[in-house]
Amino acid sequence: MRAIKNEPSRRSFVAIGPAAGLALAMQALPAKSQDDRLRTDDRLQTNDRLRTNDLEARVDHAIDRTIADRRIVGTVVIVVRDGDVAYRRAAGYADREAGRPMHEDAIFRLASLSKTIVSATALALVDRGRLGLDDPVTKWLPGFQPRTKDGAVPVISIRQLLTHTAGLSYGFYEPPDGSYHRAGVSDGLDQSGLDLDEELHRIALAGLAAEPGTTWRYSIATDVLGGVIAEAAGESLPDSVQRLVTAPLAMVDSGFSVSESGRLAVPYADGKPEPVRMADPQLVPFRGLGVIRFSPSRAFDRASFPSGGAGMIGTAGDFVRFLEAVRTGGQSILTPSAVQQMTTNQIGNLTVSNLPGWGFGFGCTSLKDQVAAKSPQAPGTWAFTSAYGHSFFVDPERNLTVVAFTNTALEGGFGAFVPAIRDAVYGRTQE
Repeated sequence: MRAIKNEPSRRSFVAIGPAAGLALAMQALPAKSQDDRLRTDDRLQTNDRLRTNDLEARVDHAIDRTIADRRIVGTVVIVVRDGDVAYRRAAGYADREAGRPMHEDAIFRLASLSKTIVSATALALVDRGRLGLDDPVTKWLPGFQPRTKDGAVPVISIRQLLTHTAGLSYGFYEPPDGSYHRAGVSDGLDQSGLDLDEELHRIALAGLAAEPGTTWRYSIATDVLGGVIAEAAGESLPDSVQRLVTAPLAMVDSGFSVSESGRLAVPYADGKPEPVRMADPQLVPFRGLGVIRFSPSRAFDRASFPSGGAGMIGTAGDFVRFLEAVRTGGQSILTPSAVQQMTTNQIGNLTVSNLPGWGFGFGCTSLKDQVAAKSPQAPGTWAFTSAYGHSFFVDPERNLTVVAFTNTALEGGFGAFVPAIRDAVYGRTQE
């Protein structure tokens, strides 16, 4: 399909506030279809290490090469610099078999990017004095008392849930006979039919993989946090997220179930010679460990518990609004203090698995050492990825926000596409 180019455009939103201005700009520009993009403005050039004069060509090349190599099916990529939309493009297909092109307003299953939004929701309650970071989880969930392997019942704090140091795990890290599978725990991506109380009961029954506070382990902790939020706020997790985060930021397409199925991107799984359309369920091997069980129909199921760690849906534009609100100090949703804690390393010298140079904040990774990470991003950059095929990063030093949503698991979130987009934005030649 022939690319459609828009004229160069630059929009500044300082007068009305960065988050609000960005929202207006995203709404003012019409929905873009496949290979439609906003050309980078040469005035965005700076004297730092971020090359912006040929940003469009570089990011276009990264996207086009990945699609041509049949590693992803479709994507929406948005780059924001200094509160201005510097690049935006929808490319590939939302539904390959039907020939439906990707559009910027496509709705995606967010998977683990849900964690960042739900963590912000918890911090909004902390800001309001409704929740304490060092509260024991049992203050809000008295029955949640998972045991260590020696039978002890340690105290788990809200802070440890936020930082994934609570000693919990995920089923896809375990063999088929692991404790999470024996207990029937849902990872939040499958069609479990469980309510939240039953899910929490099963997580507690599965027990702890480590003593809380002793190690970092990516886990189902944000699902437990969702239960805490519901108790502390006196309303369901979806209602809390809407009231405290998505509604104030006009994230109208973000939530825990989809209403406009025609805009929902069809999910695909890695395959040869090209990604395969997901079945329901779709079992996808995860990094030589276990298997992720995807149930795409979960996005329509209001009966399954709202998974704080994996259950949200949304658009790339909505997610940009959220990230920009956090980057600029929290706007109407968080205090600057909460933002600082959320986006900076909170786990000391604990190691984040498979991510040298990175620490962990509340719901996102935080870059400590760019040399160890082999990254052009500045220290203090915060980022995250998701199993359904998405990634984002925010480089505060350069006032830079980048979102890359795809409909291809796991390549879009854990494959070469992630560093390809990053390096294209920074103008770094990939090794």
